[in-house]
Amino acid sequence: MRRSVLTSLAIMAAVVAGVVSVSAASQAAAPSAVESKTLIFDVVFSPSSLVKANNVRIPHSPFALGDELTFHDQLFSRGQHVGDEVGSCVIVSIPPNPVLANCSLVARLPGGNIAAQFPSTAGPTPKDLALTGGTGTYRNIGGDGTLVEFGNGKGSLTLRVLSLVPRGGA
Repeated sequence: MRRSVLTSLAIMAAVVAGVVSVSAASQAAAPSAVESKTLIFDVVFSPSSLVKANNVRIPHSPFALGDELTFHDQLFSRGQHVGDEVGSCVIVSIPPNPVLANCSLVARLPGGNIAAQFPSTAGPTPKDLALTGGTGTYRNIGGDGTLVEFGNGKGSLTLRVLSLVPRGGA
């Protein structure tokens, strides 16, 4: 009798383990529900504001390590004002090296915000952005983007947005 109880328990444990394994495997093998969407904006750049955060300055250099540039640019789509982007760049390298800054921005759009980070150098070189999250419609996003300055106070912002599945599979 004892042997039949042990055998029954072993069979039940094997069945439960098999069900759990099949369930876990089917979740792991399920296709990802990632959707992508490209958002393209015309940008009207604001004059940036320099915040001199470091009193130790190199003579004749406009920047010192730790200084911050702030901006508030306007975003347009098909000629219509659709939002803005606000942000700042902290100077992390100065001459004799090329000026380099660590930047972050938040694009405020109908339906929510999109946050991004990027390194920036002086000049119109396109900036590669990493989309780091969002709110509202953009709550579970990732992706990347490109910010281009045309040199006349205008530019373009292209965001390749991936809508990611929230953690926990919901």
